[in-house]
Amino acid sequence: MGERTQVLVIGGGPAGSTAAGLLARQGVEVTLLESSTFPRYHIGESILPSVLPVLDLLGVREKIDNHGFVRKDGAYFEWGPENWDLNFNHLTGAGGYSYQVVRSEFDHILLDNAAELGVDVRQGVRVTEIEFTEGRPVKARWAATGDRSVTGEIGFDFLVDASGRSGVMATRYLKNRHYQEAFKNIAVWSYWRGVKPLDKGPAGAIAVCSVPYGWFWAIPLHDGTHSVGLVAKRTTFAEERERLGGIEQVYFDALAQCPRIAGMVEGAERQPEFKVEQDYSYISERFTGPGYLMIGDAACFLDPLLSTGVHLATFSALLAAASISAVVSGDLSEEEATSFFAKAYRQAYERLLVVVSFFYKSYNRQSQFFEADKLTRRERHMLNLYESFLHIVTGVEDLDDTQDGTGALDKVADRIRSQGDLDTQGGILAGHNEAMNSMPASPDKAVSGLYLELQPRLRIRRLAEPAVETE
Repeated sequence: MGERTQVLVIGGGPAGSTAAGLLARQGVEVTLLESSTFPRYHIGESILPSVLPVLDLLGVREKIDNHGFVRKDGAYFEWGPENWDLNFNHLTGAGGYSYQVVRSEFDHILLDNAAELGVDVRQGVRVTEIEFTEGRPVKARWAATGDRSVTGEIGFDFLVDASGRSGVMATRYLKNRHYQEAFKNIAVWSYWRGVKPLDKGPAGAIAVCSVPYGWFWAIPLHDGTHSVGLVAKRTTFAEERERLGGIEQVYFDALAQCPRIAGMVEGAERQPEFKVEQDYSYISERFTGPGYLMIGDAACFLDPLLSTGVHLATFSALLAAASISAVVSGDLSEEEATSFFAKAYRQAYERLLVVVSFFYKSYNRQSQFFEADKLTRRERHMLNLYESFLHIVTGVEDLDDTQDGTGALDKVADRIRSQGDLDTQGGILAGHNEAMNSMPASPDKAVSGLYLELQPRLRIRRLAEPAVETE
């Protein structure tokens, strides 16, 4: 008899460690295989307030709070001719703050926490093959990263693919990943020491400043460095690289056109290494199938403009854990639970993708706020556009939608599909805007009759059946 577990999680980043930890807290047997040995480097250092309730569910928020990460009270944008602050203290129910993190440390805390919750965490173990029975994954073969002669296999009831951008299921087996042509961007970044603090915006803010062919981020970190990166359209970057002679030259040429960031790094010391990443938005045709769920970057990835990476990772992990535990406990059928997961996660990704598109299409701040308001489920007065926009870009709206049972996710997902899903050949269909604006607020329609409950324990609930009238 081979080794066996109820749930196998591939990947130990924020998505994998969160899903595994939450499942373990529900009494589910979980094994997590991570190819790296933590701590390991990762980009994506600016975190949104939507992670706070997830950290609470994991019982790890106090540890994160006390670690020393820079407290992030909001963001500062200089976009074209406009500039404005996003203050997280305007949010309700999200804690009013977040963190700027060194991801090697942040991710390590989450992975160690998963182990403390009872997850069988195995680092330095790479999944080499997945075995299927009638289309359902049932077994994984693995090899030690440091010694490929050390191998094994493990059977499971459910597979959670949290393997990040490498995407074991999407790229090796399903072949169902599609890149968004509109966001085929490239990012080049480095780390600076001795950077002048941002003199605008909320405390600990990320600075996001546009340049003629892209934008810069500047993120303060608790180790005394700043992460400073350039994002540009891949084709434009290639042209500038050819014209100027190299990656470093493009970076500094763009920096010279960004007075805010250039002033911050003046006199600072840059670490010698440049890091590069590209193709910043993609989505899989489906996120689930018999016996598996794809979460975080394994399912989809969004341009980093709004710092949504860890939000989408932990949000999808939360949905996945609730869905699988509902099946294990017998509360829901597998089809019901995974349908809820897929609709909720796709909705979160698509709405944020549309918001990012507004930034890239226009320098008109009023337009961005107006469109963001149309994407929320609330009917707000024009004076509340700032709050509406803020709720979307901090991920809070996604948590709200899954808990209140209003049917927003169900209706939006149906409308988007009926009018044409994301254009897999390139970009966003014009019908998205109207579809996003059609969210209903009726309390008697949930996502396939289901909604998420976080307290007193994580679960998926059915809407109460109507009382039967008696004579």
